[in-house]
Amino acid sequence: MTRGRLEAFSDGVIAIIITIMVLELRPPHGTTLADLAPLWPRFFAIS
Repeated sequence: MTRGRLEAFSDGVIAIIITIMVLELRPPHGTTLADLAPLWPRFFAIS
């Protein structure tokens, strides 16, 4: 596999992972900044 193909493949895999991570985020029920506090671990989770 050439370097260009490997870069394209890894870019595609990362794009799919980021899309799945974003789809799992839920909007907060409130409208204040304090309502976002319980969601911070999900922003920084690496799985």
